Formats: sequence, structure tokens, C-alpha cells
Amino acid sequence: MNRLRTVLITGAAGGIGRATVGLFAQKGWRVIGVDRADFGADFPQNGLFIQADIARPEEMQSIFEKARAFTDTLDALVNNAALQIAKPLVETAVEEWDSVMNANLRSVFLGVKLAHPLLKARGGAGVVNVSSVHAIQTSANIAAYAASKGGLLALTRAMAIEFAPDNIRVNAVLPGAVDTPMLRAGLGRGHVGHGDMQERLDNLARKTVNGRVGTPAEIAHAIYFLADDEQSSFMTGQALVVDGGATARLSTE
Repeated sequence: MNRLRTVLITGAAGGIGRATVGLFAQKGWRVIGVDRADFGADFPQNGLFIQADIARPEEMQSIFEKARAFTDTLDALVNNAALQIAKPLVETAVEEWDSVMNANLRSVFLGVKLAHPLLKARGGAGVVNVSSVHAIQTSANIAAYAASKGGLLALTRAMAIEFAPDNIRVNAVLPGAVDTPMLRAGLGRGHVGHGDMQERLDNLARKTVNGRVGTPAEIAHAIYFLADDEQSSFMTGQALVVDGGATARLSTE
């Protein structure tokens, strides 16, 4: 395929997002990256970085105005940005619940709606929603995040059905334990002990089937597989679990 392909990736400055930006650029795609945080000087030179908050509808409008000025078409949209609040349900404020839903779920609804003309114009495109294993198996003190990621899975199926006539495929990646700043921040919940960070990571690794925590690059490759029409052209509405086998094992074992 010799034409230049373009992808828009949200949460581009985070662990998985940064790895995904790097992989798409390495594969010859033009990358539009979006994040609340600054990416730094090493964003791909032929791309476009937009610093904005996808949880705010007016900023989403601005993001896609800039995207439309940069490109007439999109070959892929990667909805990766997410917010995690780790606390007991009864201690979660309405504002906290809403902030998680706005960042993790409403942003995808709005992002796909705004991206649809650019995706449709290509005549065939892929949307990849980064959900989580928490959509299908979860744990204590992470209810808002789990609910948002479960909702994202249902939204993925609904979008796949609606967008099939436009030849737009929609799939989800469900990462398990991946060594990112978000994962490290969430290790204070007590579910993997209360030692130092390395001890908690080691305890977490022992809970996976293959005995280690994943890397952002491994998730980036799964995202790329689903976005790339050459590799996954007959997949839509699906949930690809990438978790080191964690959800394969009975919790009672």
C-alpha cells in the first residue's frame, strides 16, 4: 500500500499512547496526536500534535477543526485517552464519576461522531477503542473506571453495526496489567500488597499467567493490528484481550 495513511490518537502522551504514536510513525503513517499533557519535542515531524482535553465537548470540536485543516481523510482513529479514579464506590463523588465517564466514554461517542466524515471519506477505515480487562473482570475500588470501560465495549459493538455500511470497522483492545504511569498510580489500592513500587509490580506480575506485566509496545502492536486493514479486514465489533492470560485463570485457583 503506497498511499500515505493518517491516524488520530488520543491520550498520545501517556504510556500506551506514546508507544502507539511511535509504532504508527515507524510504519509510515502520519500521526495526529491529542493529549492534555505536552508530548515533548520528539513528536513525529510530519504529524500534528494538539494539546487539548477530550473530556470537554468544546475542545473536541476544536480538535477536529484542526484535524480537518490538516487532512481530508482519516484511515484510523485510536480512542486511547482515559482517566482512572481508584476509590470505593461509596466514597466516589458524583463529580468524580462524571469526570471518568466524560473522559472515557462520552469522549469516544463525540470523537467518533466528529471523525466520521473523515473516516467515511477514505472509503474504508478502522476505529480502535482502548477499553480494559476491567470491562469483563474487575476488582474492588475501581467501579467508575470499570463501568466506563464496560460501556466502551458495548459502544464498540453498536458503532461496528452502524458504521459497517461506510466500510468503517470498529474494534476494542482490552489491555491487562501494562507498565504505564496509570498502572503505577493505581497500585495504591492494596490489591497487590503495600510494599515499594517494584514489590507491587512483582506481585502483580505473579498474578498473570505468563508471569510478567505487559509493555506499552505490546499493546501498541495490538492496536496497530486492529487499525491496519491489511491485517484485520474481516474483524469488527470485537474485543481483543491482551492481558498475559490473566482473565484465563479462575480467581478461585
